[in-house]
Amino acid sequence: MLMAPPKKYPDELRIRAVELWRESDPRPPIVQLARDLDVHPEALRTWIRQDEIERGERPDPRAERLSETEAEELQRLRAENAELRRVNEILTAASAFFASQLDQQRRLL
Repeated sequence: MLMAPPKKYPDELRIRAVELWRESDPRPPIVQLARDLDVHPEALRTWIRQDEIERGERPDPRAERLSETEAEELQRLRAENAELRRVNEILTAASAFFASQLDQQRRLL
């Protein structure tokens, strides 16, 4: 059985790096942000490009083999998936917040 090679960068770093780039105004040059985060510029550029594809902001070059209808549906589903992930993060944070509030109330009783 073949095992996948270990990832050079953890997923958390990838996610945070893309968030930093997206949330910055004005957006820093990819090379500068990559240097600040101690990652390879091409790795960061690839992560940003993939994020844009998943959000439906950039066409997927691999989708050229699909019909136009399939490519549109794939783009719509990727954007929906990204939105659902954001909603899930919000719900997870809210759940943790309310759980901590309940725990504090129990301690007072």
